[in-house]
Amino acid sequence: MNATTQPTWRAIDEFAAAIAVAGLGTPDIIADGRIHRFRTDDDKAGSRSGWYLLHLDRHPAGVFGSWKLSFTQTWSAKTEAGTAPLIDFRAMIKTARRQRDAEQQATWTRAAYTAASVWPTCPPAPADHPYLLKKEIGPHVARLASDNRIALPIGDGSALTSLQFIAADGSKRFLTGGRIAGCWCPIEGDGPESPILIGEGFATVATMAEVTGSPGVVAFNAGNLLPVSKTIRRLNPHADIIILGDDDRWTEGNPGRAKARSAALEIGAKVLFPDFADMDLDSKPTDWNDWYRLARAAGRVKV
Repeated sequence: MNATTQPTWRAIDEFAAAIAVAGLGTPDIIADGRIHRFRTDDDKAGSRSGWYLLHLDRHPAGVFGSWKLSFTQTWSAKTEAGTAPLIDFRAMIKTARRQRDAEQQATWTRAAYTAASVWPTCPPAPADHPYLLKKEIGPHVARLASDNRIALPIGDGSALTSLQFIAADGSKRFLTGGRIAGCWCPIEGDGPESPILIGEGFATVATMAEVTGSPGVVAFNAGNLLPVSKTIRRLNPHADIIILGDDDRWTEGNPGRAKARSAALEIGAKVLFPDFADMDLDSKPTDWNDWYRLARAAGRVKV
């Protein structure tokens, strides 16, 4: 290895070491001055929230971080004097964000195209689908995918952005790459001037829409309650809104309860949580569908 190549490899190794020390993992480094995504140590399979950008022009320097953790760190090779020249890291970070946004938009666009192609081919879900029977709810907007999974539309109020698929055993998956944040699935109600219900899961919102006659909005997860609730409030400034919070007592920090309260406070809505006192907790219930099915089994509500 010649004298000019040695510093290049050393810079790459030191940059990779900095990423590892930050606890983000050990990605293979490509020093081409472009943003590269990688899977961090705490990413789920298929996720790549880690990113880096490294260039070796003039003086080796780079930035890296995690989009999921909103974490960014800069790095610059030391000179022989032990110092580093001034680097315009803000410009590098801006470049990384611009590239990330462009890649994300392209991914969303491809997924939206796939969703728009698949959705019309799915017939209405049958009322006797195993998942619907288990949850004791009707199909509503649900359709049936070619593999017999329930398919739910996800949109931003103007266009389809993704799909959620639910298998007979209740396992759920989203269309790869689809935009979920700030998007929802609507469930129609039949009551006049009824409040709008917002909850995490399809079964939760469908249950309460059937019981109350109110229209519902499925946000799909606790973290999406706030962005969805803010949009629904903006579209319905004078409507009564009720957040159907989950009671995630089996999860540290009870995110369902915390996120529901936060969303309700932010938009001036009411929030309701299921009360599982004196109920059978062997199934570890968390949401309003769990509560309703347990209440029906115990004869507390009429069928």
